[in-house]
Amino acid sequence: MRLEEDKENLHCLYCGAVHYPDPNDRGIRVLDEPAGLECSLCSVTLVHATIAGQRILYCSQCRGLLVRMDIFGPLIQALRAHSNIPVETLRPPNWEDLHRKMDCVRCGKRMSTHLYGGPGNIIIDNCVPCNLNWLDDGELQRVLGAP
Repeated sequence: MRLEEDKENLHCLYCGAVHYPDPNDRGIRVLDEPAGLECSLCSVTLVHATIAGQRILYCSQCRGLLVRMDIFGPLIQALRAHSNIPVETLRPPNWEDLHRKMDCVRCGKRMSTHLYGGPGNIIIDNCVPCNLNWLDDGELQRVLGAP
C-alpha cells in the first residue's frame, strides 16, 4: 500500500485497491505511513493522518497532532460546520504546560508555548518559521467545543 499525496487513502500498487482507514474515536483517519519525524514528547515516529480532508501528522503513542498553521483555522471552521467529531467541554488549561520546553519536530528549535488566542482554553505550541502547531491529545476537541 502506498500513501496517496494529499489524500485520505492508501493505494495498493499491486491490485489497484484503495483503502480508507476508519477514523479513530477522535475522528482522525490514521494512515500509519511514517512521516520521517519524531514526536518531541515521546520520540515515537509520527505518522500521516487526516481529519476533515486535511493532512496532519499524528503520534500514535501520545495522540498529539502536528497541524500546519495555514490549515488550522480553516480546519476548525470545517469541523464545526460539517463534522460529527466529538467535542470536549471547556475546562481551565493546565497552566504547567506553559513551562514545557518542546522542540520543533522539523527544525529542532524551541517551539513557542502560549495560551491559544481562540476559544478552547488550551496551551498551544507552535513554530512560526516551520508554520506548525502542536496540539496535545484532546485539545482540538476542546477548541471545537468552545463557544
